[in-house]
Amino acid sequence: MQKIGIIAEYNPFHHGHIYHLEKIKEKYKEAMIVLVLSGNFTQRGIPSMINKWEKTRIALEYGVDLVIELPFPFAVQSADTFARGAIEILKEMEVDILVFGSEENDKEKLIRLAKIQIESTYQDLVQTYIKEGVNYPTALNQALQFFSKEKVDTPNDLLGLSYMKEILIQQANIQIETIKRTNSYHEEKLNEKISSATSIRLALANKENIEKQVPKETLDALEKQKFFAEDYFPLLTYKIYSSTNLAEYLSVEEGLENKIKKEIDAASSLDELIQKTKSKRYTYNYIARMYNHILTDFKKDTAISFQHVPYLRILGFTQKGKQLLNSRKGKTSIPIYTTFQKQEPGFQLEKKVTSIYASILNPKERLEIIKKEYQTAPIQKEV
Repeated sequence: MQKIGIIAEYNPFHHGHIYHLEKIKEKYKEAMIVLVLSGNFTQRGIPSMINKWEKTRIALEYGVDLVIELPFPFAVQSADTFARGAIEILKEMEVDILVFGSEENDKEKLIRLAKIQIESTYQDLVQTYIKEGVNYPTALNQALQFFSKEKVDTPNDLLGLSYMKEILIQQANIQIETIKRTNSYHEEKLNEKISSATSIRLALANKENIEKQVPKETLDALEKQKFFAEDYFPLLTYKIYSSTNLAEYLSVEEGLENKIKKEIDAASSLDELIQKTKSKRYTYNYIARMYNHILTDFKKDTAISFQHVPYLRILGFTQKGKQLLNSRKGKTSIPIYTTFQKQEPGFQLEKKVTSIYASILNPKERLEIIKKEYQTAPIQKEV
């Protein structure tokens, strides 16, 4: 049986994700689908609108067979680190094919450019551009254009390029397949067919109706509880004022700590603070992640200790997924866990960031979310 890998945040799960899963099942009829899922905070530095257990439940409902959590240290970093963690997990599960959305839908181009990116001459040129003051994504593209006369500048293809690069670096026996995106990742207006996660989050913030954009399961989860990045702004403000050394947090590079201290006094919202801090060198997304690292107390020395995924935490599975788990038992190079491990540093970090994630809730709801982190067994779906 073929094993198909997908990597997702589901922030929130919408009709585009259903389309993605249906296309996979259409092409690989008997395949098993393995999902690497971001937890309660995401790659752009914002909270997941729906907690990870609800996201797991929805994923299983729509055809995923096994859900494995992408640990926090990888889920909230740049595309390269995000991809490294996700590919390590898929490699451990011996996934055959990684399927992801793509704007250009040209997998051969991604393979070709990824081979250029792993060369030392390419990396040297990237560093040269960065020293000249351009941001990292721009430096990557300028170096690509220098060596290949081609560029990749759309979000899904950039992430796909990072996936392919990691497959090559890790020498993973994983093929890639792309599915053509039907909308723009950054589209801010709702679309009746398939809307971007960005437009859905904006609509929710503006209290607009999203019944046509997401399935009932997502609506139900959002009705019970939802998390907005702006709700954490007072907590972030306190953390910035009370920190004696902002430079110890991941992503706070030289000079940024002074910029943060200068701008925090007058900022009235998280978005305003990000806008005031970003620059030619540091993009909006980079700064958003930086503030997430400050909020969650994610320091540089902690990040260094998580260069590789330390374990596989199972969030949910079907009977088919359980069969895969059983077949990999004792064969993976890192442990597979279905229960909370008190002695494992990664689990302690997850508990801390989950507590911060839940801190904006009322006491009863907050306790429920925190308890789920160390009491919840993997969600099982009977097919």
